[in-house]
Amino acid sequence: MSTPTYADHAWHGPVTVDENVRIARDTYRIRFACGEIARRVLPGQFVMLRLAECNDPLLGRPLAVYDVAADADGKPHYLDIVYLVVGKMTRLLAETPAGARLESWGPLGNGFPPTPAEHLVMVAGGIGQTPFLMLASEYSGQRTYGDPPRKVPPSKKITLCYGARSSEFLACVEDFRRAGVDVQLSTDDGSFGQRGLVTELIAPVVERSQWPCRLVCCGPEPMMEAAARIARELDLPCQVSLESPMACGIGVCFSCVKKIRDASGNWDYRRTCVEGPVFDAADVEF
Repeated sequence: MSTPTYADHAWHGPVTVDENVRIARDTYRIRFACGEIARRVLPGQFVMLRLAECNDPLLGRPLAVYDVAADADGKPHYLDIVYLVVGKMTRLLAETPAGARLESWGPLGNGFPPTPAEHLVMVAGGIGQTPFLMLASEYSGQRTYGDPPRKVPPSKKITLCYGARSSEFLACVEDFRRAGVDVQLSTDDGSFGQRGLVTELIAPVVERSQWPCRLVCCGPEPMMEAAARIARELDLPCQVSLESPMACGIGVCFSCVKKIRDASGNWDYRRTCVEGPVFDAADVEF
């Protein structure tokens, strides 16, 4: 039996760019129309995007869904994707104008489960904040996602610990504040917020909290490994959203496999695109 993340449940086809705007250094938010994906996507899921009628690059790229926007009738219709320019595909994507066509398929992957969290602490490094706005909007009670809309127990507090190389790369901060999120910032060079690693923000947030914390984390793998270690030391539940390179996004090519421990303590390979990208941090063999 196929799961909801398998290819036979994904929509695949051309989409039209509505807007593509720069929001920070080398960082853009692209919006395109696709009601079939928008009405079903859940926090933590992703889509594959490919440049239409382009053979270089040939393959699509996995990009987290940042948010969903409604059409004039109030129905989910647009997908927002926030991305960082790091290679040929994203450089060409940044040059894509409104009205252009892309190829997309999704929603893909198992996102964040609706686990109760009295204090939800989201830890993001680099461009790792992108799966978290929808999650924060759910746990704050401001938005619902999915078809039918899923119900999530509201959190008493939501914190985003967000780190970047410098202030120029910090993106979407005000979006999170509007969602009712307490934002704690760090930069490698000290140009904004606390100087140092984003993982250094975790323990102080947990120590000041009046409620039990649950961590979710996304970003560079060394940062997620450090966050998982801190969660283990503080005896906190922690989930990580892996950013493994993918070629297909539907579980066929096995290019995104990761070592994941099972209940017996042994490990096996799991596909990030189908069994993930969200895993319990304690099960990941970093």
